[in-house]
Amino acid sequence: MSLEPFIYSFVARGTMILAEYTEFTGNFPAIATQCLQKLPSSNNKFTYNCDHHTFNFLVEDGYAYCVVAKDSVGKQISIAFLERMKADFKKRYGGGKADTAIAKSLNKEFGPVMKEHMKYIIEHAEEIEKLLKVKAQVSEVKSIMLENIDKAIDRGENLTTLADKTENLRDQAQAYRNQGTKIRRKMWYQNMKIKLVVLGILRSKLCCDIHRMCCFDIERIGRIARSSVSFFISSSV
Repeated sequence: MSLEPFIYSFVARGTMILAEYTEFTGNFPAIATQCLQKLPSSNNKFTYNCDHHTFNFLVEDGYAYCVVAKDSVGKQISIAFLERMKADFKKRYGGGKADTAIAKSLNKEFGPVMKEHMKYIIEHAEEIEKLLKVKAQVSEVKSIMLENIDKAIDRGENLTTLADKTENLRDQAQAYRNQGTKIRRKMWYQNMKIKLVVLGILRSKLCCDIHRMCCFDIERIGRIARSSVSFFISSSV
């Protein structure tokens, strides 16, 4: 599948880019680098718009994660990609390797990984949007119910009423969590199905190759046997 919605991505320590990936030519890396120079150092998320594209940044603990996307790609989808890339990067290089890496030195290792994360996010954009929506609903319900409980306390409502409202909050939050779990499980099954199909194709190809090799060997043995018999008969005569 084309990675067209995502144009360019990088991981940087401070203002030094350690790994980057793109399938496109253009001035996107230069613009993204200019944005990087001006980023606040505080942990946060930033999005800049330029020429129908978004430049999305996730800054955390001195590292900046960037993805340039078409403006048709939702901001939350771009941030989901950055979160996924950040988690993988920290898992691979959290032991200190990234702290001493020089500019572009992780391109060969991490560039293909960035490509795979782009592909995953694009292929599962619909499910991810649903999951993000569920999380937002959980947060909204929690905020509203806590606000209602605070107001009830201020009004001096009895403990039974407060307990009922708290129970209602817990039930609604649990319902949204269950919905999110179902979506994540569906995404896992889809990934597993794709892997099984690929495995089946590879296995079929391997069986065909072995079959052709066996047929070739049998045919060659037959020719050798026929030649030997002919030679034996000729010698006997």
